[in-house]
Amino acid sequence: MTPLNPNAPGFIEGNPVATFILDQAHRVVSWNRACEVLTGIPASSLIGTTEQWRAFYPSKRPVMADLILDGLNEDDLRYFYQEKFHPSTLIPGACEAEDFFPDFGNGGCWLFFTAAPIRDAEGNVIGAIETLQDFTERRKAEAALRERETLLAQILQSTSVATVVIDQAHQITHWNKACEALTGQQAESAMVTRDHWRPPSPDARPFLSDLVLEGKIEDDFHRYFCGDLRQSSLIEGAFETEAYWKNLNGEDKWLYLTAAPLISSDGELIGAIETMQDVTERRLAEESLRQSEERYRELSITDELSKLYNTRHFSVMVGKEIDRAERYRRPLTLLIADVDNFKTINDTYGHAEGDRVLMALSEVIRTSLRTTDSAYRYGGEEFAVLMPEVAVQDGARLAERVRTRFAERLFEMPGQTIVHATVSIGVTQFQPGDDTKSFFCRADDGMYQAKRRGKDRVVIVEPPSGP
Repeated sequence: MTPLNPNAPGFIEGNPVATFILDQAHRVVSWNRACEVLTGIPASSLIGTTEQWRAFYPSKRPVMADLILDGLNEDDLRYFYQEKFHPSTLIPGACEAEDFFPDFGNGGCWLFFTAAPIRDAEGNVIGAIETLQDFTERRKAEAALRERETLLAQILQSTSVATVVIDQAHQITHWNKACEALTGQQAESAMVTRDHWRPPSPDARPFLSDLVLEGKIEDDFHRYFCGDLRQSSLIEGAFETEAYWKNLNGEDKWLYLTAAPLISSDGELIGAIETMQDVTERRLAEESLRQSEERYRELSITDELSKLYNTRHFSVMVGKEIDRAERYRRPLTLLIADVDNFKTINDTYGHAEGDRVLMALSEVIRTSLRTTDSAYRYGGEEFAVLMPEVAVQDGARLAERVRTRFAERLFEMPGQTIVHATVSIGVTQFQPGDDTKSFFCRADDGMYQAKRRGKDRVVIVEPPSGP
């Protein structure tokens, strides 16, 4: 067996990693300058001795290099290093450990140390080498990172706003209590997965934060979301929208979503954060208000008895249709209809029966119109129909259909009297130069001509020709 030459490893002295060497008899044969600086023990006080333990422990005990020389007995390793040791993955027969040394430096020091056997040419163990690396700053940084993570988790758990955080791989790293309550999905089933899409959608689809992370949000938004996408006015790079969905509890929700990128101190995109706020009550209130306003608008332009539009709305719409017909040179026809002998019906049978007759004519008119036509109760027993894109002859055919259908109605009055009601209708077509008055008066004149000619008929009134 070749003895260990203490002068052979002279290159160790220049190594910046704290290193010492023991011979087969556990004597220190090398203790480099880096080791002196780390431990505060000069080489001269240890070389040739077996007191290497003095640099690390208050009482005598083996260092890891001693255990290497003794054959790496696992019971001894576990006794002295508990669960802190593990075999080296790089050096055969070597062992590694991490431990805290309270007497090193100012306030203690964390060391990572590796001990390996030194063998001669025949493979016999003739010594052991141990290296020690100070990784106190790394441990402090790790502790600080854990503390920040804990603080972040506490902050997220303390907010009542549902919040989810995803990392670069789109995996969930944070899913707070508010998120659990809103979605019905517990954190333990969501963490470290890409299943954050699952609560609102039966099919795989991204969240807003996924699109932010991929940098394709404006390209892909409308593939997965309805509604408007807005850039946040508060957070750079963030986007907002509102989305409708059903959570795992089957509850319909409207959510206000905000997603923002997470950027590291060196400018790297490391994830995204998304907040989800339940705005269902607000949306329901807005929808209720919209419906109320729509009902109010409808009531304000609708005649209560006939359910057709009223005179005020006719005044607005006839002006708009005349402007459109004038601008685009398109046909526009107006019908004016008046129930014949209505005063007699009212005086003989009462206003309630007269109202039944008016409602019947309203129904006939309404069921005879195209979707682009509009009908109005102009006043009393008089009705108007505006027919855009219709020439006067086609308008007259619709008027004839209304007249015929209404004449076929039979009204049973008090005393079992049967009354046949009829209607006289005037029809005219808009001509360039017409205004509301001339257009209306021409159709109205046609209605009066129908009455003078015996009632229950349709009269077309052509505009005057020539200058």
